[in-house]
Amino acid sequence: MKITVLFGRNNVNGTIMARNGKVGRLHAPGGNSAENRFQLPQGGRLEISFSEFTLKCGAFPTICNVVTDENPFAFNLRDVNSATPVFIPEFQAAVVPGGDARDYAQVAGDVAARGLISDFTRFDNAPEESYAHAARLNRRQYCSTWLGLGRDMRMFRVGYQERYEYWGQIQPCYHSIPQYIPVSRTPIMERTPPTAYQVNFEIGQGTSCRPQITRRQEDGVLPILRSTQVEQDVHYNLVLFASLEKAPLSADAVRGSEWDACYANAGGNMLTAEQKTAMYDRLQAEMRQREQEVVCCLRVEAVNTGKTPRYAWFKAGHICGFPGRATPDKHQFKNGFSVLESAGTVYAVNRLDDQALPEEEMAVLLQPGQTVKFDILIPHSPLDAARAQALLKLDFNAHLDACREYWRARLASAAKITVPEKPIQENIQAGLLHCDLVALGREPDGPVLATIGWYAPIGTESAPIIQFFDSMGWHKLAERCLDFFFVRQRPDGFIQNFGKYESETGPLLWTAGEHFRYTRDAAWLKRVLPNIRKAADYLLQWRERNKLEEYRAKGFYGMVNGKVADCNDFYHSFFLNAGTYVGLKRVAEILRDVDPEYARMLAGELPEYLKDIRAGFYHAQARAPLIPLADGSWAPLMPPWVEYTGGISFYADGGNWFTHGAFAARSCLTGPLWLVISEALDPAEIGAKFMLKTNQYPVTLENAALSQPYYCRHDYAHIRRGEVAAFLKTYYNQITALQDRETYTFWEHYHHASEHKTHEQAWFLMQTRWMLWLEDGNDLRLLSAIPRAWLADGQTVRLDQVATYFGPLTLAVESQLGRNRISAQVKCDGGRKPKTVLLRLPHPEGRRAVRAQGGVYDAASETVRIAPFAGKAEITLYF
Repeated sequence: MKITVLFGRNNVNGTIMARNGKVGRLHAPGGNSAENRFQLPQGGRLEISFSEFTLKCGAFPTICNVVTDENPFAFNLRDVNSATPVFIPEFQAAVVPGGDARDYAQVAGDVAARGLISDFTRFDNAPEESYAHAARLNRRQYCSTWLGLGRDMRMFRVGYQERYEYWGQIQPCYHSIPQYIPVSRTPIMERTPPTAYQVNFEIGQGTSCRPQITRRQEDGVLPILRSTQVEQDVHYNLVLFASLEKAPLSADAVRGSEWDACYANAGGNMLTAEQKTAMYDRLQAEMRQREQEVVCCLRVEAVNTGKTPRYAWFKAGHICGFPGRATPDKHQFKNGFSVLESAGTVYAVNRLDDQALPEEEMAVLLQPGQTVKFDILIPHSPLDAARAQALLKLDFNAHLDACREYWRARLASAAKITVPEKPIQENIQAGLLHCDLVALGREPDGPVLATIGWYAPIGTESAPIIQFFDSMGWHKLAERCLDFFFVRQRPDGFIQNFGKYESETGPLLWTAGEHFRYTRDAAWLKRVLPNIRKAADYLLQWRERNKLEEYRAKGFYGMVNGKVADCNDFYHSFFLNAGTYVGLKRVAEILRDVDPEYARMLAGELPEYLKDIRAGFYHAQARAPLIPLADGSWAPLMPPWVEYTGGISFYADGGNWFTHGAFAARSCLTGPLWLVISEALDPAEIGAKFMLKTNQYPVTLENAALSQPYYCRHDYAHIRRGEVAAFLKTYYNQITALQDRETYTFWEHYHHASEHKTHEQAWFLMQTRWMLWLEDGNDLRLLSAIPRAWLADGQTVRLDQVATYFGPLTLAVESQLGRNRISAQVKCDGGRKPKTVLLRLPHPEGRRAVRAQGGVYDAASETVRIAPFAGKAEITLYF
């Protein structure tokens, strides 16, 4: 087997090695070679023969390693052919079969002549992606809607009966744990207890050939669900929301739930059966013995829109076993009450036109234009007869009005973002409230759990939630969310709250550092200083355990190892070390004034840690076999950890790696792209470029990551590199495919898993934050990745008191292209104002400004530079 490596650059020196094979001899015309070493002062050809090799398809291929002083690379021997040569333009290198006489320049010319383009070039050449366009092409999702009060773990999951496609079902839940009938003091150790139940009800004629249901949140964004079920002339208009049993909802009346009880009911928590048994009485007091119940309020208004009388049908709420489980108790219907037979308690109150529903099933004749009201009021825990009788008198409209004002007030307490694309505008507001809804703890103080879907908080996955709370000015809530992690911290400093993940400590320190960057709250920092130091010490000790000389040659000297996600992969992963590094880096930064000696110690260790991570990264890149890309070039696909050779879904070292619905899940989602956002790799350096190149198809599709897409941090890298078209492909294709587009509720995966997955929703919110405002050292970048369509004539983009590292920011941009101009006002005049503001104002048709007022305009980036920034500026571009 003979091949030729071609170099288009001078002074190439190195070694040829083979994995799963044996190098025979080298020949370097115009240079020197001896055994497996070579020198090519003028570049040119290196001819290599292999005495042992395999060309078979499958695992453990023969890999040729070209180990040069600069730009080493590797490739699968079986991939070499003349029609599609291995071609690495960044390294000015190519590989062809031994009989191919071309030089590097000829190979490069032949590849260029084919006119191939990458996904990224295709994105640049096409109209920018939009929500509407992506939604037309991507999968549709349906997800239950979560209703609650915020801080209180007593919630309801509501939706139509998906199998039958009519309304409806209501699942009372203690956050992750469905409501259940207790049968003993045995602690619940599974997410769905054997006696879990839900309340079903039925409206309309039944299963039909053409179901027609629409849903939407109140104001498009509030946790109040409205839906219409249309059956020819009869329209069933539903509204569902959560309120309190004894009085309409108000901020003062929301007590919340004790944080430890919330944690015990959060999926994947780390409590043992013994720990849950010891707190059984406390749990029951928080779950079932509260001063008043949370109530799910449902009203169905059936209206006859036809010209002749029509019937409407209703069936009262009735207990059902949780999907896949038997019904845990017998149901009785008495005087409008749905009753558990065993206890005689009422789990649903049913009304018709504000009176007790006379019969369990009803057919009501409606004259043209007539409306009838059918209500179901479901207390989170069943009530005794006296409390049920009082609930029967609930003033539905008063509770609805109060609920609406309650959530509007929560929204008004945050900073305000205004963009002209309605689904994105509503997603921003709905997303913030979705995260707030499942932030659990006592009011007004104490730890709060930034839960993620129906899972317990995780230092990795709660990070974007807490960081977006801070970005929107909810600093106290962010602080309370951080406190949860500190109060549960182990004595040795380790932080672990979910599923035996070992990756939480570093990201939690990163998020704490981000919180301090926003607030500069020295009193808070001094309060949590012992926790921060313990966590940092733990990470440093972990690193010390990996400073073994034998690890240097293996590439992971000084890098920590451990489990980072569901899979039991206990390796020196880039994801784990990215979080650890940026966490320690933030600690060194924020402790400069409160603990300067410790900060100096960390500052001395960090360059060494960074050097070790980068050595591991480039060690892995050099060994990773090149893969072909759409433009005819090849690039190294990185593994998720140093120990593996290349992308694990290409099986260089064997194994079975398909997981969570994708072959490339580990490499793409918890892979080395995290090194960019963690500041271990510069977004402009070659390692970052290669990672983005190989993150195109087949690792992504339309630049949307696979399976659980918001784990992939190509989004941040694209923004930092100014690759707007690629970023927008990611932005719109991930959101439209992962969320229920009627209610803006996110799933965890394209194939579902957790509902109401706020980790994914929060990364969407952080993507939005980055595209609108992003700090870069002493600079503040504004609108650096917004779509051009947002600045069409008459459109506005506004930021009102959003939080930055430099203090509150207000921005108002108005497109007046009818008058050939775009104007903007910027205000960030706190004591920490940025030195420079970079404001991108892209013309919707791509035109460049002919004159700029208020700053220096760069036509290439369509950006106005305002330096030095005095705290306020007015900018106008003329076209």
